[in-house]
Amino acid sequence: MSEVTALDRRALDQHPLPPIVDGDKETKGRILILASSREVPGAALLAATAAMRAGAGKLKISTVESVAVALGVAMPEAMVVGLPEDGEGGFATTTVDDIAKQAADADCVVAGPGMSTGPTCCKIAEALLAADAALALDAALLHSLVPPESNRPSLPILLPHAGELASLLDCAEQLIEEDPIGCGLRAAGRYRSIVLVKGTVSHVVTPDGHAWRYGGGAPGLGVSGSGDVLAGIVGGLLARGAAPLNALLWAVWLHGEAGVRLAGKVGPIGFLAREIADEIPDLLLG
Repeated sequence: MSEVTALDRRALDQHPLPPIVDGDKETKGRILILASSREVPGAALLAATAAMRAGAGKLKISTVESVAVALGVAMPEAMVVGLPEDGEGGFATTTVDDIAKQAADADCVVAGPGMSTGPTCCKIAEALLAADAALALDAALLHSLVPPESNRPSLPILLPHAGELASLLDCAEQLIEEDPIGCGLRAAGRYRSIVLVKGTVSHVVTPDGHAWRYGGGAPGLGVSGSGDVLAGIVGGLLARGAAPLNALLWAVWLHGEAGVRLAGKVGPIGFLAREIADEIPDLLLG
């Protein structure tokens, strides 16, 4: 493993984002967000808002049919597709082919926020990994992932918290807490991916052994929906054409620094996940 690098604004200079271009929505990238369930309908909204605040151009959300209409009204910027759901309010197995077709028409895909766990998740993850689009996987889909048999055009991004990483590695959660970098590296190698190990201190690791450490942020970021926002920021930067590693490093920093700003305005706790994304455009200028 290489030396662990502090993830700060200076480190980001070595991993620049694509320049801002003047053009229509197609020039800023097409993002597909696959998210939500009957029990967690708002996750897609949080991720989609963050993706747009990070600069994505053309937004499509695929969600379960019971959520679609309300989501479309709440997010008028998006094309919203309602897909059949199972008895638990998650995506039905019949949706996999449709999801694969939608992924083939996107520049990047963010999948998992608010989704319910179940056997369909494994098939969805498999279909998304087979697509060429840049990919970030979160939440329910991480419990269903199997090691790939071949490489993708771009490395997928995995966004696990400690429990999800323990599931990926089939180990005790305590091991993640004791050795987050080592466990992250194991997951990165096993799943041929870039991994964010979330925590009060977060780590970004790559399959070739590089690691970054972010210790900033604010206590208030530990709140429902915060991870959905982070996933959306990653997707927005991927849509703009950022390399996966660059997108993840910037997203972790932007998410954390947005928390710092909100802590100064509201207090160290008590701000809402939906408020995080509004800080992103100004942070990108700096």
